Amino acid sequence: QVQLVESGGGLVQAGGSLRLSCVVSGGTFTNYGMGWFRQAPGKEREFVCGITTNSWGTYYGDSVKGRFVISRDNNKNTVYLQMNSLKPEDTAVYSCAAMRGTAWGSSVYSDEQQYDYWGQGTQVTVSS
Repeated sequence: QVQLVESGGGLVQAGGSLRLSCVVSGGTFTNYGMGWFRQAPGKEREFVCGITTNSWGTYYGDSVKGRFVISRDNNKNTVYLQMNSLKPEDTAVYSCAAMRGTAWGSSVYSDEQQYDYWGQGTQVTVSS
């Protein structure tokens, strides 16, 4: 049973930073492309960023480009989301997701239907 567990969320002031982590267990981490999505109250789930199995490819949603950085440590079965210059509109529940295979391309990683496993999510609140 593949499990994804996020951590690192919390309350931060606008302009601040947070780093989210997502630990994957129960599967072979290097077989999964990873993504982060977020969902704010009353809004649809939104693609934040994704990273290929070997970290060669990274993809970002337009609203976070230049502020957020995704990375992964295959020795720790963990994917990270470094969030800088946070804005109140970044407030949401952030979830990580795992995609089997070695697909690449922003159109693939931004499509939530491509993902096989999801974490429960962690709340990020940015105050103004």
